Amino acid sequence: MSETTLKKTPLEQIHIDLGAKMVPFAGYNMPVQYEGVNVEHETVRQGVGVFDVSHMGEFLLTGPGALDLIQKVTSNDASKLTIGRAQYSCLPNGKGGIVDDLIVYKIKEEQYLLVVNAANIEKDWDWISSHNQFDVEMRNLSDDYALLAIQGPKAVEAMQSLTSVDLSAIKYYHFEVADFAGIDYVIISATGYTGSGGFEIYCKNSEVEQVWNKVFEAGADFGIKAIGLAARDTLRLEMGYCLYGNDINDETSPIEAGLGWITKFTKDFVDADLLKKQKENGVSRKLVGFKMIDRGIPRHDYRIQDNQGNDIGVVTSGTMAPSLKVGIGMGYVPTELAAPGSEIFIEVRGKGVKAEVVKLPFYQA
Repeated sequence: MSETTLKKTPLEQIHIDLGAKMVPFAGYNMPVQYEGVNVEHETVRQGVGVFDVSHMGEFLLTGPGALDLIQKVTSNDASKLTIGRAQYSCLPNGKGGIVDDLIVYKIKEEQYLLVVNAANIEKDWDWISSHNQFDVEMRNLSDDYALLAIQGPKAVEAMQSLTSVDLSAIKYYHFEVADFAGIDYVIISATGYTGSGGFEIYCKNSEVEQVWNKVFEAGADFGIKAIGLAARDTLRLEMGYCLYGNDINDETSPIEAGLGWITKFTKDFVDADLLKKQKENGVSRKLVGFKMIDRGIPRHDYRIQDNQGNDIGVVTSGTMAPSLKVGIGMGYVPTELAAPGSEIFIEVRGKGVKAEVVKLPFYQA
């Protein structure tokens, strides 16, 4: 995709003015870093940082059959949601794989917001639409709405002056529709992809520049900084959070990926029988986290080997963890090597470098 055809978020010029390095990502021109990955990563772990993630997709589902449709296409049990609650889930693809992972928000009775990955907007829309035998009104709001992730342990204190809602009272995976940064109706969601707390703010494209500016004014005394996608990736990887396209895709099942906790067999849904059999009978491979024992940085697509030098998988995500100062990664390995403490080797520059399977998350706050 050429630069001329890349989509832009409403804040693109602000990122350029801040000196961001811009890269194509999921069809958008996005800021990958400003000052540098390690500085930005540490800002979020210790203070507060802001990501422009307006490239994400938003679908609004409305009508008496909205819950029925969501229950059919998602793996988690959305009947447990009450107004003001959100839920992590995935869309099984009918063949044991995953169309996408997403967050489901219950906005009001018979109305839900689905937030999906930017690269999968069209694919997800088509998939959900193909199962809409419930006469649900579906609206794709992706091009009209922006999303800021204000993340870090100082987020609550830094942002409190911008809203009449008590931010400290919004529990994890809960949200409020309230005033924020001078805008009357904004979704303030206690969600994020970093493991360091904070909020995600949904507003209209026409409102996001005002919100951005006021967020930076309010956060000035707290050392707030703009954060790029590179630090977003290192932060989520330290938490062992899956990235669609890397750790999960159309070829990986939620059971293999360790997402059994969002796969509920209390209802009928796409692939329910197949995934239930996997859960009961076990799977031949599992997604694991691993930490390097010997020196080396694991990277996406590096080969994973056993102690005989046999290829047993590939690294799906890998980095030098800024908070831990050690190489970490994730990948699928045979189930017999998936237990914490198992010894594996990562092929780095043609040589097997020792690593150990560890329990996730890598980072503990």
